[in-house]
Amino acid sequence: MAFSAESMKFLETLLRSSSPTGYEVEAAKVFRDYLSDVCSVRCDVLGNTIASLNGSAPMRVMMSGHYDEIGFQIVYISEEGLLYFRPNGGIDKLNVPSSEVDILTAKGKVPGVIGKKPIHLLKPKERDCAVELHDMWIDIGAANKAEAEELVSIGDPVVMRENFRMLNANRFISKGCDDKIGAFIVAETMRRLAKRKLNVAVFGVGSVQEEVGLRGATVSCFGIDPQVGFGIDVGFATDLPDIPKRQYGDITLGKGIILSKSCDNNIVLGEILRKTAKDNAIAIQESTAHRATGGTDTAALQMTRAGVATALLSVPNRYMHSQVEMCDLRDAEAAIELLTETIASFSGNESFIPVR
Repeated sequence: MAFSAESMKFLETLLRSSSPTGYEVEAAKVFRDYLSDVCSVRCDVLGNTIASLNGSAPMRVMMSGHYDEIGFQIVYISEEGLLYFRPNGGIDKLNVPSSEVDILTAKGKVPGVIGKKPIHLLKPKERDCAVELHDMWIDIGAANKAEAEELVSIGDPVVMRENFRMLNANRFISKGCDDKIGAFIVAETMRRLAKRKLNVAVFGVGSVQEEVGLRGATVSCFGIDPQVGFGIDVGFATDLPDIPKRQYGDITLGKGIILSKSCDNNIVLGEILRKTAKDNAIAIQESTAHRATGGTDTAALQMTRAGVATALLSVPNRYMHSQVEMCDLRDAEAAIELLTETIASFSGNESFIPVR
């Protein structure tokens, strides 16, 4: 099933939005506006967007995809007018030099580029070493400190410059695929479920601050108090050189959504998902994840209150936590179909307690 022009516009706008961890208001508005005509939508004090359908039903199902993205924060302005920064989320320092960025100020976005000492001026032993983040700076073209301070302030958040691009009919690159593709899937699933008869309450959450400790999902899940929780995030595509499949599994872009078997995944819910996928010919890929637990909103959902039946759905992703992550629309569609058919099939009387 091809995505509509409206869906593709939403995806592009969401990926182009600036939403560094803790400063997600731009992405939140995009997410909120897209769902406000078909769902009841509200925001909480952290900045999570919570959309709901059939909200008064006794059994509550929650989906969470985080729309915060990795970035930086200004910590010092030098006499030369250069901006020094700290990471905001997990940054791969090897990918940072020469990146174009936007500083989010009270007056709007200020463009800049991340600089370092040119290779010609490095000592031979320095050329083989990764430059530390504290030895880089952001250059906004200011002539001096006073000129820079007219434009930016200490504490201003920084994001990679927007760069969404379709490479072919299915594959695209962008900063922030981790995890705006997950938020996209949540929103699209909510729109499709709005056309279905539901026996359960469904809450679709665009969550915040995942990159610094699953904070948005923790708060929103506590408030919703669901019996079932789906975490939608990205997972490592291993269809690249030098990624050992015997260690990380065989995961390929375009071959379906990843279903994990790990401590974050309820056994009964996993069986339901796999049966639904088989019955509806939905493409899935199996994974044990790269660690037993943690790392995505799913872990926070599972441990809320007295416990939640959870499942992690991961979109294969190349070049994670870089400026040019790559995903495939076919994997997103598989996730949306699987979530839609699974949730629509719930009677509201299911038990997810793993007993035989």
